[in-house]
Amino acid sequence: MSTMNISLPDQLKAFVDEQVGQRGYGTSSEYVRELIRKDQDRLMLRGLLLAGAASEPAAPVDEAFFDALRERVQAGTQGSNKPRRGKS
Repeated sequence: MSTMNISLPDQLKAFVDEQVGQRGYGTSSEYVRELIRKDQDRLMLRGLLLAGAASEPAAPVDEAFFDALRERVQAGTQGSNKPRRGKS
């Protein structure tokens, strides 16, 4: 694991220390790592949303679509010993 040193104004340092204590992080490094992971997730989601917005329109999703989807799911779970999740 690499090490990175950052400088923070006193006000931000106090905020980080407060978050570490209140949210149960062991160290300020754990808190900062979590923030970075969340930012990575946010950027990935943004990219997916932009790609979806730029893509060609698909067929409309209607009742027939969901009926066919249910049939495919049920066909895939028949014969399986695994319990089904969700509402019965």
